[in-house]
Amino acid sequence: MDFAYTIAGSEATGGAGLQTDLKTFHELGTYGLGTITCIVSFDPKNNWAHRFVPVDPQVIADQIGVAVATHDLHTVKIGMLGTPTTIDTVATALKSNEWRDIVVDPVLICKGQEPGAALDTDTALRKKILPLATVATPNNFEARTLAGMDSLTTVDDLIEAAKRISELGPNAVVVKGGMDFPGDDAVDVLWNGEAHVFTEPKIGQERVSGAGCTLAAAITARLAAGAELPQAVADAKALVTRAIRGRVEANTPFASVWQGASL
Repeated sequence: MDFAYTIAGSEATGGAGLQTDLKTFHELGTYGLGTITCIVSFDPKNNWAHRFVPVDPQVIADQIGVAVATHDLHTVKIGMLGTPTTIDTVATALKSNEWRDIVVDPVLICKGQEPGAALDTDTALRKKILPLATVATPNNFEARTLAGMDSLTTVDDLIEAAKRISELGPNAVVVKGGMDFPGDDAVDVLWNGEAHVFTEPKIGQERVSGAGCTLAAAITARLAAGAELPQAVADAKALVTRAIRGRVEANTPFASVWQGASL
């Protein structure tokens, strides 16, 4: 039995966050466990604006403590943490266990946070979580922010961003080009001392909620099963492409990925 663990925020629509991570783990035949760091919901009566509530740090620590006591966990994905206090709690807890793989999806901001709080979270994440990562999976915006680059318009730009972010501590970096990357193809780049480029045709022109979470979670699940990193990224890319093609429309202003969609 392979175990994959996620430490992330709860997102009530089921389209992102911990809910998406667990669905992805399950789809890839991996037993999933999760610790909730914050609760993100939307306000349907206010143009679906974000609402953000952090979980008490002791409750987070308690959840992590019981997870690592229950199973011998070696692979963890870190999603949205949300506050510097939460980051401190998670960083301390991570250091108390021996991990083979720590996949960090560096969520820098939630739209329900004040700008000043978001900046403090960004700074804490750079200093205390990224150096622990064996793999970081920033999206286009996060990669530009972390790498200090104004734009990512070529494959060489994606590779350069990944190299720069690796200098912050991660052993490997997957930069997700996403919808912001020019052209007809969705391009992701892995840098682990050499560059690996993964390309699939874009599906539609709208963002689909949960695509980034799913990619990072799928990498986590495949690593937990013993896959080498380039193969884990390739498998994750294929799953995300299928999940976007089979996306679920809803009353929300956005569609969500469906990990269980068939080819």
